[in-house]
Amino acid sequence: MSILSPYTLLRCVTSPPRRTLTVLQPTPSTTSFTVSTRTVPRTLPALLLYYVFIILRILVGALAIVVLWAKWRAHKENAGEVKRVRSDEIEGTSETAWESLVLKWVIGEELLEMLFRSVERVDWMYFGPGVLGVMWWVVRRGYTEESLLVLRGLGIQTSTSSSTYLQPPVTRFIPTTSIQDIFIHEAFKGSEVRFYLAIVVRGEEAVVVVFPHLLPRRHVLEEVWRGARACLYEPGSTTKL
Repeated sequence: MSILSPYTLLRCVTSPPRRTLTVLQPTPSTTSFTVSTRTVPRTLPALLLYYVFIILRILVGALAIVVLWAKWRAHKENAGEVKRVRSDEIEGTSETAWESLVLKWVIGEELLEMLFRSVERVDWMYFGPGVLGVMWWVVRRGYTEESLLVLRGLGIQTSTSSSTYLQPPVTRFIPTTSIQDIFIHEAFKGSEVRFYLAIVVRGEEAVVVVFPHLLPRRHVLEEVWRGARACLYEPGSTTKL
């Protein structure tokens, strides 16, 4: 059994996540380049673990919502604004009809009573941030994905995924007539030299950096650069970058 050295262990912990390039070409005039840190499950155990983790996040999110509702309900009852309805008092009561259904068919009266007693002991100062932290973990996207979509004769669209599943990705479309050049350049990031793919847009002083957050390695950028230039214009066209 081999033992990892401290240097190897530190390198595994501090190294950036692995970036993979996926190239899709549904039509000869359309090419999509996607760089992502998402780990794609390729074996059956990994696939099962992936779906189990998704189900776990959904259940934890649903539990956080139920606990938050129970805390709000207990607060209202302590203030005398609402009255808790027992399961034998459901008929003829319209004030909390849907809550009574949840009480009777989903949660169960005994479990809900235990939940009420538990959340009443926790102050809002600790309860609120805890629930918000759990919900943030549930909706947080655990990976970063950036893409470049090339449409021949139309233009280029860049896209960057958001940090949560509740937000749409950040996209920008650049028409072909506005593209002056596409090139690979280098810059310093801290003490490290990093390469990046840039689009020069007519009328703009700053260039548009493709994959600005992930900054993949040079050989990946070269593959995207060659594919984008080949797809953007018609073969034999006099208009070139």
